[in-house]
Order: sequence, then C-alpha cells, then structure tokens
Amino acid sequence: MGQTITQVDAFTNKPFTGNPAAVCVLPAPQSEDWMQKVAQEMNLSETAFLVRQENGFHLRWFTPTTEVPLCGHATLASAHVLWSEGHLLPDEVARFHTKSGLLIAKKQGNWIELDFPVNHSEHTTAPPELGEALGVPMKTVMKNSLGYLVEVESEDLVRQMQPNFQLMKALPLGKVIVTSSTHKDSEYDFVSRFFAPGVGINEDPVTGAAHCCLAPFWRKRLEQDELLAYQVSSRGGVLKICYDGGSRVYLAGQAVTFLRGELI
Repeated sequence: MGQTITQVDAFTNKPFTGNPAAVCVLPAPQSEDWMQKVAQEMNLSETAFLVRQENGFHLRWFTPTTEVPLCGHATLASAHVLWSEGHLLPDEVARFHTKSGLLIAKKQGNWIELDFPVNHSEHTTAPPELGEALGVPMKTVMKNSLGYLVEVESEDLVRQMQPNFQLMKALPLGKVIVTSSTHKDSEYDFVSRFFAPGVGINEDPVTGAAHCCLAPFWRKRLEQDELLAYQVSSRGGVLKICYDGGSRVYLAGQAVTFLRGELI
C-alpha cells in the first residue's frame, strides 16, 4: 500500500476555482529531499506534509522549487483533509506546529477559520524596476517580510495588469502583493493579486499569507475589523478576515476535495 495524497481546492466551495494544494498525511517523517521531489512532481503552488505528534500535527509546505515558512491555502487544505478523512473529529481543533509557530484551525460550519500571525508593512521607496515589472501606476508602496505590498488606484487595474515576471524575479524582494479597494456596488471590501516568480509561482491563485499583510493595511484604511476579500486571479477565491489590531489575524475560507491518490 502506498502513501495517500489528497488534492484540495482551497478558499472556494467549487471545484476548479480557489487555490489547489496537495496534502500528504505521513505515518512517519520523510526526508526533506523526498518531500521536495513530491512537491515538484505534484507541480502545484504548494504541497503540504503532515505528521501526527502528541499535541497536534507537524506541518511543512513546499512549492515545486523550495520550502516556505508559511502558507495559508495549504494549511486550510490540510485542516479540511484532517476532518474529511477522519483524522480529527468535526469538533476537534486542528493544531499545526510549523516554522511560523503554532497555527490553529477551527471548523465553523462550511467554513474553516485559521489563526495566523499578522504581518505588518512599512512604507518604502520603490525601486524603478518595480513599476516597470508591474506595468501599472503605483499609488502606495510598502514592504514586509513576505515582499512588496503595492496599492493601485482601482480594481480594474488589479484585474487587467499583466506583469513582466522576468523583471520581477530580479527585484530586491521577489514577491509582490497588488491590491485596491473595490467598486462601490461590490460585496467585497478589497481585491488583490499575488505574484511570486522567484519561488516558481508566477501568480498564486489565492494566498493566505498575503492576507496576513493585507488585513492590517485595509483595517487602517477602511476602519473596520471584519473584511471580505476577493483574490482576482483567473481561478479566484474568497476570504473572510477578522483583525482587531493585535498580533493575530483570523482568515476563514472554504475547501473542497478534488481528488485522492496514492504515492506508489
């Protein structure tokens, strides 16, 4: 019998939308080299590996090219698999021990709420290559531990922009969040896109880690603790955000299993 692997579409309730992640619940730890090769073979933006431990699960995330310290959608997918595959009871909390500390997920009806560390941004002077790589006028430029956070004038600009990923790879910070407020009649408070060509992902469909940066940014501008966000990639995804100005941000999303397979 091989090792089971599950593919989940995260931050959505419909297949073929949201952000796909592979989740592998391991009976015992595997080598970093093996996990990286599995992630490369899966060729999704993230593959998550979990090993049960006494007080939760050890969780690591790999892109096709590298391990990352935090991934929201693959954590959401992992929690979904733990409940849907019977590793946890529905009323049990999912506890993940990661390189970003303890992360907690709770099942709330059809939604899953993630307890993540907030990521604050500070104003910065944009390198000339940033505007050239994005190809749109920049209203505000900030930076954080994830990368650049760029506000542009309108939702239409966010949706229509076509970045130059080769130029983006050469930036001092290789990851870029682009965001704007929404049209007045929108059900969402803000939209965003996330680009990370430096780690093998030109555009990530829906990005939990980016919303750890966007939560304090938009809380300050919109003066509200609860926000509804839409990431306007070609697949698209929805996040409910609750942030009260503290050190933690709560991101809620839905997830749907797309396939189950077996690593031979």
